[in-house]
Amino acid sequence: MAMENIYVTKSYLPPREEFFKYASEIFDNCILTNEGPFSRLLAEKIRHFLNIDNFSYVTNGTVALQLALKSMNITEGDVITTPFSYVATVSSILWERCNPVFVDIECENFTINYDKIEEKITEKTQAIIPVHVFGYACNVKKIEKIAKKYNLKVIYDAAHTFGTRYGGRSLCSYGDISTLSFHATKLFHTIEGGGCIVNDRETFKKLELMKRFGHEGDNHIMLGINAKQDEFNAAMGLANLGHIDEIVAERKRISELYDSLLEGRLHRPKKQEGLEYNYAYYPVLFESEKELLAAFERLARINVYPRRYFYPSLNRLPYIDRIEQCPVAEDISSRIACLPLYVGLKDTVVRSICNVL
Repeated sequence: MAMENIYVTKSYLPPREEFFKYASEIFDNCILTNEGPFSRLLAEKIRHFLNIDNFSYVTNGTVALQLALKSMNITEGDVITTPFSYVATVSSILWERCNPVFVDIECENFTINYDKIEEKITEKTQAIIPVHVFGYACNVKKIEKIAKKYNLKVIYDAAHTFGTRYGGRSLCSYGDISTLSFHATKLFHTIEGGGCIVNDRETFKKLELMKRFGHEGDNHIMLGINAKQDEFNAAMGLANLGHIDEIVAERKRISELYDSLLEGRLHRPKKQEGLEYNYAYYPVLFESEKELLAAFERLARINVYPRRYFYPSLNRLPYIDRIEQCPVAEDISSRIACLPLYVGLKDTVVRSICNVL
């Protein structure tokens, strides 16, 4: 009998009664948006969970990046970033009328190569946006040192890091601002959603004002947009947050099963010392793109559909004006994929995947 379709991820849903309890309260109080009680409560619980001071809950992770740039007045000039990420990282830079400058990645964990950052810094450079790709940590100490030397802002795209700790603290607490995504594909989600963790209190207040049209009551203070989240999304987040420990534990168990079955057969990112991982993804690196595509074809025969995270290398996007060579990222992006990983994925399916590979 054919196996049901298995995709790279499947959104976690809490017990219905937990979400419906919140939904019932929304129907009773008829507060749907404009930072209602559940949006405020979720923001407070996330602050507590991450042990951080300033957290802004917004509509999605892309808007979070845009707000981060705008709140620190980075509205022109060059922004150094990685070519190995989801397209939203670069889209946010371009949308804010800045120029992405690509720095190639490390071979071991696929994060930005800090040794190559300085050579790309010019008088036009305004900021650095590294990505903690797959939830693995960038070299935050060396990036901070470079940023201080050249008086640059650091915005971490931390979309994959919820629940990851590094150096004894939340990985998304580093940098001037870290941005999060709570999209339905993430291990913690609010269906759609995102957030900004801001280390400077004045910048945080500015970002909070920007996300709600730039006005307080009838006092219009500055230019802003609508990045407020609604109550139903917040309700999903509140219901899911109560299960975050079991979600991470189950993803860890499945990842370790993959490890045991694939040991020595496919290359995996190297986890840094001192990293408490959240098991956000299960990336594997094939010997070649040809081998990857052949494996995809074999897996499709048993209705399994992994995903090419991240492809193509962003320095090769057709709407990028300046072509920069990033040979490591271009090579890795051509032959890396993420295998299915989610709560509810059966061990028998994992074994079938590994047998095919």
